[in-house]
Amino acid sequence: MFQSNYQKSKSIEEIHFRVSLPARSLFFALSKAKSEEDRMQIGEQLLDELCDLAQIDVAHLKISEKNQYHKKSKGKVVFKQYGYYRVSSNAIFIHNRTAVRGQILAAKTFLDTVLHEWMHHYDHKRLRLNSVHTSGFYARLRDLKEKLGYFSL
Repeated sequence: MFQSNYQKSKSIEEIHFRVSLPARSLFFALSKAKSEEDRMQIGEQLLDELCDLAQIDVAHLKISEKNQYHKKSKGKVVFKQYGYYRVSSNAIFIHNRTAVRGQILAAKTFLDTVLHEWMHHYDHKRLRLNSVHTSGFYARLRDLKEKLGYFSL
C-alpha cells in the first residue's frame, strides 16, 4: 500500500544508526565554540562523522557572519531564519549572528540549528523523504539529541 511522504515521516521516530564517541566529543566541542572559524571546523567534522555513521552523502556546512534573515511587522520581528538545508548541494547554511543586534548566536541555538538542518539531510538521503516538519521529524531530532548528550549540556 502506498504511504504518503507525510505519513511515512510521521511514522519514523528514531534515527537508524548508533552515535559514536567521536560524534559525542565533536558535539560537546561544538557546544563550546564561539568563533565562526571554530564552529566551521568542528561543525564540518561533526557533520562528516554523522554522515559516515548514517552511511549517507556528506553534508557541507556554510556559516554566514551576516545577521539572520528576518521579517518585521509593526516594528517587531515576526520571523527569523536561523539556517536552511539545500538538497541540490547537500549544504547546510547557518546564520551565525542574531537578527536584530547582530550578536554571535548562542551555543545551544547554533547546535539546535545545525542538528535540525542535518536532520533534513538525513531525511532526504537515508529515509528518501521530502523532509517536512512532522511529529516524526521532531522525534528523530530528539532521538539524535539524546544520543549525542544534548540534554546534559
